[in-house]
Amino acid sequence: MPILSTENLNAGYGRTVILENVNIRLAPGQILTLIGPNGAGKSTLLATIAGRLDPLGGTVFLKNEELSTIPPARTAKTLAVMTTERQDPELMTCREVVSLGRYPYTGRLGITGPRDREIIEETMALTEITDLADRDFTKLSDGQRQRVLLARAICQDPEVLILDEPSSFLDIRHKLELLGILKDLVRRKNIAVLMALHEIDLAQKFSDFVLCVAGGKIDRAGKPDEILTESYIRTLYGMTRGCYLPESGSVELPAPEGSPSVFVIGGGGSGIPVYRALAREGRAFYAGILHESDLDFPVARALATEVVGAEAWESFSEERIEYAKALMETCTGYICTLESFGTMNRGNEELKACAESLGLRDLSADYMRPYSET
Repeated sequence: MPILSTENLNAGYGRTVILENVNIRLAPGQILTLIGPNGAGKSTLLATIAGRLDPLGGTVFLKNEELSTIPPARTAKTLAVMTTERQDPELMTCREVVSLGRYPYTGRLGITGPRDREIIEETMALTEITDLADRDFTKLSDGQRQRVLLARAICQDPEVLILDEPSSFLDIRHKLELLGILKDLVRRKNIAVLMALHEIDLAQKFSDFVLCVAGGKIDRAGKPDEILTESYIRTLYGMTRGCYLPESGSVELPAPEGSPSVFVIGGGGSGIPVYRALAREGRAFYAGILHESDLDFPVARALATEVVGAEAWESFSEERIEYAKALMETCTGYICTLESFGTMNRGNEELKACAESLGLRDLSADYMRPYSET
């Protein structure tokens, strides 16, 4: 049974509907993530589901009860919300801000008991803000504030947690730590998480299900690996340059224009930094020969003018090798990122020998030197 659900929900401001006929089912122990372009209505939808905006149609249910009929005090013991709105509580330490999460349990006077204080300290340790406990909240960085506000929400001991862009303002370490905390909470406490994220790669890695918001509706819904394909992400965000690669969760630049002057012999992930370096320079290149299952293949396909590919787990055919040689003959330089050649990769050893016999300039050292040596 879902703990949080909507039925034909319309969300918007005033009389203007931004999203219509939204039907969501969120069960305990699940992370459901909204993705979509800016202005699509993700924050508006979350605010409506959280009860901060009145629905313009349809219904929100919390534990099979209409949210609008549940007393706020009881709602606060089940549902917690964290938004990106700027909050500046004056003259409050971080511990005091976190303790506000215990308000549903402390009554009007807000007096915390021993168990409340224990939960506050445990939550600060969980979110790694114990060292900030006595600092003025208004003096923190944006990233530190995010972690304090997450701690306040967790301190409510909710069954449902709604978060709007929780990873905003965080560096990569704290993004991963925050989402790791959420994943751990879902596992240990069986809570349900509904959130919006801009980072598609993080949504893909941390979510059980994704909802794609676009065009005034939920455009698609399902498991991340089923929904987040390269072609669909291009359509969802209206991308005209570059691409998103679901295999690696990376965004790549557009392939350089012009006639390729370099042939890159790569594989096993070794060619990826070289492809990206050439793309940054705007230098067109060929790549190959790569098995379609190779780590290099998706990035090479995105950035190279042409990739000479081969079926997974098959030896390179003579036809593929000769075709790669023909492309190589049009180049003035080559880069080989491979230090050795296995049985299935003898064709690339032959390609390297071909490049040397053609007298192509070996650019490998230029593109494979450590940064400190450049």
